[in-house]
Amino acid sequence: MPILVLNCGSSSIKFAVIDASCGERILEGSAEDLGGAGPGSLRWLAGDETGGGELAGARHEDALRSITDLLGRREGLRDSIRGVGHRVVHGGEVFTGSALIDAGVLERIEVLSSLAPLHQPFNLLGIRAMQALFPALPQVAVFDTAFHQTMPERAYLYAVPHALYREHGVRRYGFHGISHRYVAGEAVRMLELSPARSALITAHLGNGCSATAIENGRSVDTSMGLSPLEGLVMGTRSGDVDPGLHEFLAERLDLDVAGVTALLNRESGLLGLSELSNDMRRLTEAAERGHARAALAVELFCYRLAKHLAALVVPLGRLDALVFTGGIGENAAGVRERVVALLGHLGLRLDEERNAEHGVRSRGVITTDDPPVAVVVPTDEELLIASDTAALTR
Repeated sequence: MPILVLNCGSSSIKFAVIDASCGERILEGSAEDLGGAGPGSLRWLAGDETGGGELAGARHEDALRSITDLLGRREGLRDSIRGVGHRVVHGGEVFTGSALIDAGVLERIEVLSSLAPLHQPFNLLGIRAMQALFPALPQVAVFDTAFHQTMPERAYLYAVPHALYREHGVRRYGFHGISHRYVAGEAVRMLELSPARSALITAHLGNGCSATAIENGRSVDTSMGLSPLEGLVMGTRSGDVDPGLHEFLAERLDLDVAGVTALLNRESGLLGLSELSNDMRRLTEAAERGHARAALAVELFCYRLAKHLAALVVPLGRLDALVFTGGIGENAAGVRERVVALLGHLGLRLDEERNAEHGVRSRGVITTDDPPVAVVVPTDEELLIASDTAALTR
């Protein structure tokens, strides 16, 4: 059952056609550099075949038409698609699972744009464009926040006047839920755990980073909050800081609130600490060559991550497995080594050989087999979106 999966961001669109019945990626690619003054670009992969080039325009609508044209040029592909699945960043408290899109769902997604003003408008743009280009196909919204709607009040409320929650929706929502949900299910399967009795902590580590405590398949706490800025140190995001820093920086740097928020989102994290890069690979290489600030950035990243992971044991009460995923989590053996060493008091014991090969010959496990274990699970958000879309459109 081929499903078209779309992830429309502010400057790019990732897409894939996936056979939801077996997980085969028939076609995948991305449109980049959208919304700027220059031309955009399109790159795609189908088996061993690759292609792409400049787009005729740099608007999202131009890119979506080019993607649709690409589908039409692949023999029989466009006509074989049975549904379109969209990644939607924010579902608020309204959506606790994926939803078949109708006029009412679309209206509620639009209302929730105020909670994700940098991302939701582009998610909506993609939905509307696909409805126009594929009017006969069902469309499904898969929400990044939905998985975390099982958190209890003690985990999602802030200690602020309750009227702010009641009247304005001020609470912790969490993000990366599609990835956390996927890798948790895969970890339970790979480790042959009982889905009804499992205690996992999943660490999604890329340019954006978050960690989640998952009890019996349900999110019970997570590191991100009202926005993706809360929590772990990330590529360009600061993660947790003193809220008073906003006023302090506004006065010292003559910035408004939006300016301070932009600084914490785009100029901080690994990039701000190292004054070199937000890329963990480049920082690790630089640290090995003696770059002091790169070394500090890597050390601080691992230390703050370990602190958050240890805290997430509290809502679980025990731990079966720590799951690493995302670009850093899946590939940075040195980061995993540091973090596991800092969590030795939980009973984790690194196996250096397994860790060096990312657990490929040991069911993903990078520690000794004595529980709890640490495991590497490659994420596949597109496959989960395709699976949810297929389930809702049969």
